[in-house]
Amino acid sequence: MPKFVFNLEGVQRQRKQIEQDKQRILAEKQKALVEIQNQLRRLQETLDSTNTDVRQNHLIGRLNMEFIAAHRRFLAGMQRQGLVIVQRLTLAQRAVDEARLQLAEAATRRKAIEKLREKQLERWKLDQSRKEQAEQDEIGMQLAYQHLTEVAGAESASRDPG
Repeated sequence: MPKFVFNLEGVQRQRKQIEQDKQRILAEKQKALVEIQNQLRRLQETLDSTNTDVRQNHLIGRLNMEFIAAHRRFLAGMQRQGLVIVQRLTLAQRAVDEARLQLAEAATRRKAIEKLREKQLERWKLDQSRKEQAEQDEIGMQLAYQHLTEVAGAESASRDPG
């Protein structure tokens, strides 16, 4: 039986490779986003623990104004650092969204070529089926003709006694 040959096999492989590359890029961007989110979470945890420590240990009894001023400067620095992290988080989220769109586009292109392959394979199978049916019909006709000639030969031999 003949083998199906898809002429755009190279294109299909290339589109699959592009889609895999886009998946890898998306994964990298998502990893970067998670790292930035973790930085922001650690910053928040640091702020929370520092504020808890100040409330529990430094606001009792005599107040040390230098310590309170230093704590305020620390909080301001942490706030600036938090703003930088939030900006990076926003950029990272945009990069993830863009990578997701590119992956969706690559997947759509790959699926289109796969659909084309499926349609061509279906047409090829139908064509093969038609060819096989035509061959079987031809064999059937030849057998029927052979049978008729044998029957006709036998009848003429039985009529002709001699």
